[in-house]
Amino acid sequence: MLIEMKDVNLVYDVGHDEETYALKNINLNIKENRFYGILGPSGSGKSSLLYLLSGLRKPSSGEVIYKGKAYKDIRGKEMAQIRNKQFGFIFQRHFLMNYLTALENVLVPLNSNKKEDIDKAKELLIKLGLEREINKRPAKMSGGQRQRVAIARALINDPEIIFADEITASLDHKNAFEVMKVLEGFKGKAAILVVTHDESILSGAEEIIRVWDGSIKSVEESRVNAL
Repeated sequence: MLIEMKDVNLVYDVGHDEETYALKNINLNIKENRFYGILGPSGSGKSSLLYLLSGLRKPSSGEVIYKGKAYKDIRGKEMAQIRNKQFGFIFQRHFLMNYLTALENVLVPLNSNKKEDIDKAKELLIKLGLEREINKRPAKMSGGQRQRVAIARALINDPEIIFADEITASLDHKNAFEVMKVLEGFKGKAAILVVTHDESILSGAEEIIRVWDGSIKSVEESRVNAL
């Protein structure tokens, strides 16, 4: 098992008269090389679930276990290396550096100017349909193009897990489906977790995790893969 969640709770305002459960009694297993959709309405706790799975947030109780080791037992430097080497992150906001070109943004996680790394970054951008944007800065690109640069940046280290949080929320349908098609191209090569409120973009997902009011309502094989 790649990631396990055991009796996980995430509580805000701990110790106050009114504690708020963002997530409650979560038990979940994430397997290698599977494409998961995390689906739920706004405020349901789906993004909080992703942040706990990735170690960006700590649970109030329970354990999140990565490859047999609880996040709480992984020290800061080791966790930083895991996030840089094993995890790829894509957020609703692309968080590109405006003063860098598309190519330079993709190379940021590597902190390298080696020819082989530059060539790899270029290959990723070309694969994502961004051959003409390689030397452009974010301000000269469309929203869909910027999001694809962010995807290339997330993939540059060949991560074993890709965490994607509402990455199509600010895109029109055409760009949203283009971005999802890119991610689907990595099925079988990494575990992919996509948080969204829009089920229509999850046609390529193999499992759907439905989140409602801080709880997992169901984990089901997607309709497409069940056929």
